[in-house]
Amino acid sequence: MERGINENTNGLLLEFFPKGKSFKDFSIIDVQEVQYTLNHRPRKYLDYKCPADIVPELAD
Repeated sequence: MERGINENTNGLLLEFFPKGKSFKDFSIIDVQEVQYTLNHRPRKYLDYKCPADIVPELAD
């Protein structure tokens, strides 16, 4: 399952950062917006919770 999650995440990243395009073409704000978007996207393997919702639960 872990490999599938990794491949899925790689696919999501490619939606925002196309293959062959340099990260020099993106600002830190661009990267932070993608980070926020992905961290607040519900995931099936988290019972449709967002990673951003799970991290505080793990810290308790």
